[in-house]
Amino acid sequence: MGLHPLEFSESYLDSPAFRDKIKAHEAELDKTGRFIKELYKDGKNLINATKQLSLAQKKFAQCLGEFKFEYIGDAKTDDEKCIDESLQEFSSFLRNLEDQRDLMMRNITETLMKPLEKFRKEHLGSAKAERKRYEKETEKYYSSLEKLLNMSAKKKEPQLQEADMSVEVMRQHFQESSLEYVCKLQEIQERKKFECVEPMLAFFQTVFTFYHQGYELAKDFDHYKKALQINIQNTRSRFEGTRSEVYELMKRIKESPQEYRQTSPISSEGYLYVQEKRPPPFGSSWVKRYCTFVKEQKILHMKTFDQRSGGKLGETESVTIKSCVRKTTDTLDRRFCLDIEITDRPSTVLTVQALSEDDYRFWMHAMGGKESVCQTLTSASNIDAQLDDVGITFVKNSINAIETRGINDQGLYRVVGVSSKVQKLLSLMIDEKSSEIDLAASEDWDVKTITSALKLYLRSLPEPLMTYELYKEFIVPAKSATPESRVQAIHCLVHKLPERNRLVLSLVTKHLANVAANSKQNLMTVANLGVVFGPTLMRPQEETVAAIMDLKFQNIVVEILIEQHEKIFGHAPSSSPSLATTHLFAPTRQSKRLSRQNRPLAVYNPQVLDIQTVSPSSESPALVNDETSVGSNESVSSQSSNASGTPPEKSKNHHATISSSLPETTGICTATASWMHSASPASVTPVKPGSVGTEKNKHEESVTLMKAKAVYPCEAEHDSELSFQVGAIFHDVTLSREPGWLEGVLEGKRGLIPENYVDIL
Repeated sequence: MGLHPLEFSESYLDSPAFRDKIKAHEAELDKTGRFIKELYKDGKNLINATKQLSLAQKKFAQCLGEFKFEYIGDAKTDDEKCIDESLQEFSSFLRNLEDQRDLMMRNITETLMKPLEKFRKEHLGSAKAERKRYEKETEKYYSSLEKLLNMSAKKKEPQLQEADMSVEVMRQHFQESSLEYVCKLQEIQERKKFECVEPMLAFFQTVFTFYHQGYELAKDFDHYKKALQINIQNTRSRFEGTRSEVYELMKRIKESPQEYRQTSPISSEGYLYVQEKRPPPFGSSWVKRYCTFVKEQKILHMKTFDQRSGGKLGETESVTIKSCVRKTTDTLDRRFCLDIEITDRPSTVLTVQALSEDDYRFWMHAMGGKESVCQTLTSASNIDAQLDDVGITFVKNSINAIETRGINDQGLYRVVGVSSKVQKLLSLMIDEKSSEIDLAASEDWDVKTITSALKLYLRSLPEPLMTYELYKEFIVPAKSATPESRVQAIHCLVHKLPERNRLVLSLVTKHLANVAANSKQNLMTVANLGVVFGPTLMRPQEETVAAIMDLKFQNIVVEILIEQHEKIFGHAPSSSPSLATTHLFAPTRQSKRLSRQNRPLAVYNPQVLDIQTVSPSSESPALVNDETSVGSNESVSSQSSNASGTPPEKSKNHHATISSSLPETTGICTATASWMHSASPASVTPVKPGSVGTEKNKHEESVTLMKAKAVYPCEAEHDSELSFQVGAIFHDVTLSREPGWLEGVLEGKRGLIPENYVDIL
């Protein structure tokens, strides 16, 4: 038997059986509530999963629609056209189907999810509210009844009557609540039958409508499907016939490959390995090239191409052949080699290697070569690079050409030129007869050939620019010490180099600093240039594993030379002990942070300059001459600011740094300069902006705005501060009212600058 009906008359009796019936009804409504909640959750999951399916189907359809078949030849058959268009048809079919699915999801939300949630919240929720009210009234009535029954009969009559009336009111409220609750329970039990099932009916109607739409789409697609099957079958049949012909042709070529080798009566083509000679101790290398020989003009076109490296094409080099002879194995321990004499390169012999004996005979026949020669042929001579006037002229010429024509070329010095062209250019430029060529004006040589020739010249010198003798001394500071002490040590070592070496090293590193200044365009940062030029400018006399492990330190030395070029080559190093210890330790960021946090609060106003005049005889701290020059924040040498890796710290004598850097012609009066390094924040009093005054004579002079250069990177910790990298230039720099800080403009924004992070220009 199902639930017992709840009679209204039983509400007055409130018997135990009546209470059991109410509990059964309540349990059923609780079960219904849990069912609807779980069904709603599963419905949401179903909708989300269907949406994900729809998104995947649409992406699949998009992929189908965007792809197109490429075909061999200059035309397609009708079958191929239909096959080519089939993917777009499939994509359109899926998109239509997913549009119907989206409509189904919207309908399910409106017809199933919302009605179920509404029933649960409104009707089941109201039943719970009535239940709480019924239980509350029950408690109140029976509590008052017990008090009444426990009241003494000796009480006065008015008190007893008042108690009777109070209990009667409670009883009426309880019975009304009981009647309403019984009515609500039975109403919801009957309502849930259609309130729950009707949305489910709408849900299935929506699902069936979707499937019916799919059926209609399938019927419409059926005609196209049958036609496409015919197109596919026709194409497959033609493929089988074509494939048999191709296999037959391949079989014939396998049996007699030489008959099919010559594809053109006017040229011959194939792969050859070309010997590229390098200066000692690197020896030579063999580069695989695809060669085309034009018989009538006797021109050999050589194109670099290696299938193993992704099949990327390189540059094409063309030479005119004078003669071709066989290379004997007693002069070169390789088989199938030919020596080619080149018309436009007198006394230059190009050695190439064929792939086999048959391939060798093919090329000999094509080039009209002689079968054998007993004499030993002279190979290309090694480059005789010297650090003389001709060599220095070549360096200047190359640098001028690179900075004029290709300073912004991406991968400058990393992208190498063709080896044969590089050697030809270098041989030409170190020959006194032809060294007057202006590479900046000549279009015969591209920039990468010039950069490669410059590097080759520096590597071909009998001794590297930084000499074998000083190699270990240059490496030592790179392995230890702080950046500042490294700069000082390298500064001293550079001035121990021979004069010519130092001159050329200065030319090269100044040029590399210009290259690094354009790193946003050419992508060659100081660190990248250090990697390229580390082994070029310095190397050990003996090649050992230990020397190879020092490559990274060579890079650091070169980075310092580039970053600190102006300081290192601008003047001889000072022997003053005080200067030597000035920058042994870089400032730490921590003290800047503490100073920023502990300074007195002030209103930031870039337009106001507060100045106090003091006596010119005021005692000032010792001056500190900071000559740290601009560098790259991407290099190894500047990333590690000290041994512990901490960034800059505010100097105790930061006021002195400013005063010592001021030019004599700045127009700032003596009293102002004295204030810069001796006035205390407590003694500052405001004066008219743009003027300096004393209480005695009210004399006014204009204050010249300064420029400053960042010597350490800084990240702003407050909206009023500026963030900057090493080398940033600040304009309109003035003293801030906050001690230890300046105010300046960087990239159009004015803000605060830590005083000891910059040099005044």
